[in-house]
Amino acid sequence: MTATLQAERRPGSPAPRVRGDSSAPWLLLLLPALVLLALCFVYPLARLLVASLQDPVPGVGNYTDLLRSQVFRNVLGRTFLTSAIVCLTCFVLGYPYAYLMTVVSRRTRSLLLAVVLIPFWTSLMVRTFSWLVLLQDNGVINDTLAALGVGRLELVRNTTGVTIGMAQVMLPFAVLPMYAVMQKIDRRLLRAAESCGAKPVSAFARIYFPLSLPGVAAGMSITFVVSLGFFITPQLLGSPSNAMLSQLMYTEITQLGKWGYGAAMGFILLATALIILGLVRVASRARPALAGGAK
Repeated sequence: MTATLQAERRPGSPAPRVRGDSSAPWLLLLLPALVLLALCFVYPLARLLVASLQDPVPGVGNYTDLLRSQVFRNVLGRTFLTSAIVCLTCFVLGYPYAYLMTVVSRRTRSLLLAVVLIPFWTSLMVRTFSWLVLLQDNGVINDTLAALGVGRLELVRNTTGVTIGMAQVMLPFAVLPMYAVMQKIDRRLLRAAESCGAKPVSAFARIYFPLSLPGVAAGMSITFVVSLGFFITPQLLGSPSNAMLSQLMYTEITQLGKWGYGAAMGFILLATALIILGLVRVASRARPALAGGAK
């Protein structure tokens, strides 16, 4: 075979390249991004880790004090609860919206996609202040409710206002991953199930929804993890009794000067987020294995 290849080569033609290790060019392309990541992410995290273990005294005293603090536990629990409520709200609103994007025409889909992307083009401060104007006691929403005879509701300075503001910000992060998975689902599977006698609701619940779960898991994990670190929205739409962990960190660092204490809070929050992402990843890997074993 080698003689045949040599015979087919024309005189003066270059020798064929020998396939070797081609990872070096890719590493060179990734080098600027890795350097930027190291300078802007890894190095600050390392500094904060050192501060959490050295300020004010060496050791793990900051972490033990936080775990013993009832205030920290209450704020941490409130942060998790608020993020879970926002996550559930985004799922309830985002799943039907993402499903609608898969069944409408291309022009309507482009319009719906533009509506989803509009929040990315607007400043977070502008959106939050807009909600403050709409939700305040004498705002447009309460004036409308009063005109309808419902009465005025307390929509700000509580968890309700914080949830509305955060859900509006996080909704695109929930819709886009779900839509990306839903558009790849073959709808002929639903028609096949219905032709076999399944009701549309049963076919959707037993076929379509399980196939869309990877998108749901991706969207909900992003929504939940990002919601853990919100600061501006709960600061403007909430109250001190609804403070989240980021607000407590800001108070400890800027007002009390406890850098080590605040850094320890940040690492506890980071560890929590990594654990949640790890659990979601394990669950997403285990699901295909269970499905395969059930066949």
